[in-house]
Amino acid sequence: MVCTFFGHRDAPEEAKRSLEIVVENLINQKGVDLFYVGNQGKFDQIVWKILVQMREKYSHIRCFKVLAYFPIKRIEDEEDSIYPEGLESKPLKFAISHRNRWMIERSDYVVTYVRYGWGGAAQAKNLAEKKGKKVLNLPDKL
Repeated sequence: MVCTFFGHRDAPEEAKRSLEIVVENLINQKGVDLFYVGNQGKFDQIVWKILVQMREKYSHIRCFKVLAYFPIKRIEDEEDSIYPEGLESKPLKFAISHRNRWMIERSDYVVTYVRYGWGGAAQAKNLAEKKGKKVLNLPDKL
């Protein structure tokens, strides 16, 4: 099973504890063993730290930062990053939305931190719901 994350770039640190609980539940109760997260904002940073910690506890899980832009220089954690095939042919201004669509298509679960109805995180949440993915929005749980 696969899980993807989307959230506002200004997500608060308080979301961390809820995220830890959700991720652990997805691993133990739902059989999720592959996680995708972007690398654009604070929510993505919080998620990545949690996934790295969970990988130490649950050695069978895999997690990847999914890049929207092809890296020009070597990036930190390069072995944990992937760049979706075909994204290089998309216009740069649409790279993030295409990357998000790629992540949603491959996911069973989508965890979001969406407080308002505009922006990329809200668009990704709406698309995941339309595609019939199991969506868990953290502000609804706090």
